[in-house]
Amino acid sequence: MNGYIRELWASRELLANLTMREIKGRYRRTILGQLWSLINPLATMLVYTIVFSFLFRTAPPVGSPSGIESYPLFLLCGLLPWTFFSTTVISSITSVVEGESLIKKVYFPRLNLPLAAAGSAGFTWLIEMGLLAVVLLFFGAWTIPWLPLLLLFMLLQTMLASGIGMMLAILNVHFRDAQHFVAIALQLGLYLTPILYPITLVQQLAADRGHWVVDVFELNPMEHFVAVFRSLLYDNRWPTAVDSLWCVGSAVVLFAVGSIVFVRNERNLGRLL
Repeated sequence: MNGYIRELWASRELLANLTMREIKGRYRRTILGQLWSLINPLATMLVYTIVFSFLFRTAPPVGSPSGIESYPLFLLCGLLPWTFFSTTVISSITSVVEGESLIKKVYFPRLNLPLAAAGSAGFTWLIEMGLLAVVLLFFGAWTIPWLPLLLLFMLLQTMLASGIGMMLAILNVHFRDAQHFVAIALQLGLYLTPILYPITLVQQLAADRGHWVVDVFELNPMEHFVAVFRSLLYDNRWPTAVDSLWCVGSAVVLFAVGSIVFVRNERNLGRLL
């Protein structure tokens, strides 16, 4: 494994080139270019705001101690991390199959392919979260002191999404329908994660159905990441110890497992593609 890590480090320039290719190719030959990375989440926010804020009348919680009460901003604090997670997983799954021609031409650590997919999505996410922090600052949230911690948890979520994407990328080589099943699962996951609604709604449901409902929701690592980002950006306070430990533990474990699974299977990729 140490030898592979040295090979991966030696190919860091290739990783940078693959990442830049992904970034440039995502909106190639479009008029608005990288602006689409901002338009897409804003359009999604607008749709969900109309549906949940005006039609279903979902009331956003008041940020404590920030004092903000805005459903669109509350939504974006959870929607942007989820969009990054979903994009990274989907891009990582297809990265190996789409890199078939490169894999068959030359040897390089294949782990660069899903990592480049994560890097490309992370570049866009970094811009989006930076702009969100500025907007929240304009509305009265003091986001500046929380930026270092925000970057740390963004890195941890990148590890989480990459680890899951690595395992699914190997699965997709053997079972090409996997990417379609995962896309459906991610659509369902959006509604099963407290993003469009506050976690208090789940807790209210648990009061009637039993606390096991909350326990099931808390098995989802993204529930804890969303809670952390909302604590930092929307509330301007420290995230809870439980959420923080869940984020660190799930990110480290899934990235380690994903890396091991990918590396152990990558030598057969050229034959299977």
